[in-house]
Amino acid sequence: MKATPVKRRIPLTLAAAAVLALSACSGSGTPTADPSASPTAGARTAGASCIDTQSGDASKSVKVSGDFGSAPEVTVDGPLKVDTTERTVITQGDGAEVGAGATANIALAGYNGTTGAALPQLAYNGDSPLPANLDDSALVPGVVRAVECTTVGSRVVAVVPAADGFAAEQASQLGLGADDPIVIVVDVLSQVPTRADGADQPAPEGFPTVTLGDDGAPTITIPDADPPTETKVADLKVGDGDTVTDGANVTVQYTGINWNTKKVFDSSWDKGGKPVSFQTSGVIPGFTKALVGQKVGSQVIAIIPPADGYGDKGQGDDIGGTDTIVFVVDILGTQPAPAGQ
Repeated sequence: MKATPVKRRIPLTLAAAAVLALSACSGSGTPTADPSASPTAGARTAGASCIDTQSGDASKSVKVSGDFGSAPEVTVDGPLKVDTTERTVITQGDGAEVGAGATANIALAGYNGTTGAALPQLAYNGDSPLPANLDDSALVPGVVRAVECTTVGSRVVAVVPAADGFAAEQASQLGLGADDPIVIVVDVLSQVPTRADGADQPAPEGFPTVTLGDDGAPTITIPDADPPTETKVADLKVGDGDTVTDGANVTVQYTGINWNTKKVFDSSWDKGGKPVSFQTSGVIPGFTKALVGQKVGSQVIAIIPPADGYGDKGQGDDIGGTDTIVFVVDILGTQPAPAGQ
C-alpha cells in the first residue's frame, strides 16, 4: 500500500462529494481525492490544449438569472435532449483562461435536464468552493467540458448528456434517471496556482536542504544526522493569503521522503504536477500540524516522527515503524470546513 498523508477520505462539500467521489459513466473506477491515487491513462497535464465546448440549442434554452458568485435562479424547459455537452456563457469573466489540466475553484448548481428539478446534492456551493481538477480521469467529464477554456470570473450553463455524467447508481442517488441529462450552472471563481509564491525564508539549521526545479517541484536532501524526536515545522516561503484553520479544506502540492531511507515515497509532482485537496482533519497528525495556522502561498517543511506519522506499524513497504518522514508542502488554497463536518 502506497504511503500518503491522507488517512481517510472526507467529502469537501455535498457538491464536491458528488462531483469528485462519484464515477462517470465512461470511467472504469471511482475518482478520489486521495493524493496517492495515480492518474489513469488519458489524463491530460496542465498546459495541454483545452476543449472549447460549443453552445447549442439546449444550453441556450436554459434561463439563468442572478449575480455571479451567488445562487442562480434557473428555469429548465425540459425535457432537453443532447448527444454531446453544450455550454453557453452567461457572463464572460475578464480573468485568465482556464486551460486543460488546471485546477479551478468553482461553485455550481445542478438540475435534472428532463424535469427541470433542482438536484439537492448539487445545490449552489458558493460558501465552500470546489477545487476542481479539470481532467476526465479525476472529474465528471461534463463538468470538465463546462469549465475548461472559460476565463476566471465567468458564469456558464452546460447541458450534459448521461454519457458525460454519472454512472447509473450514482445518477439515481442524485435524483437522475439513467438517461437524464444534467444542467449545471458554474461560476469560475479562481484558478489554483501550481506552486507557492510566498517570500523565501531560510530553513533552520539541521533541517533537510530543499532545491526547486523550474516547475517548482522540490528536491529534498536529508542530512547525515539523526532525526529530531518531535515534529518540527519550518517556513520555506511565507505567503500572504488566507490562513488555514483547523478542519478546513486545503489544496496543496507535496513531496514526502523517508529520513531513514532517503527515498521519496509519495509526491503530487510525480502525478502530473496537479494540486490535491483534502481536509486538514483527514491527514496524519504531523501533516495537520504543518498546515494549520499557515497562510496560502506558503511552502513549509515538516519533519514527522512515527508518533505523529504512521505509528509503530509504519505504512506498507515505504515507511517502517521507526522511520521519520519529511514533507515539503506548497499551500495553494483553503476553504472553511462545510457546516456539520
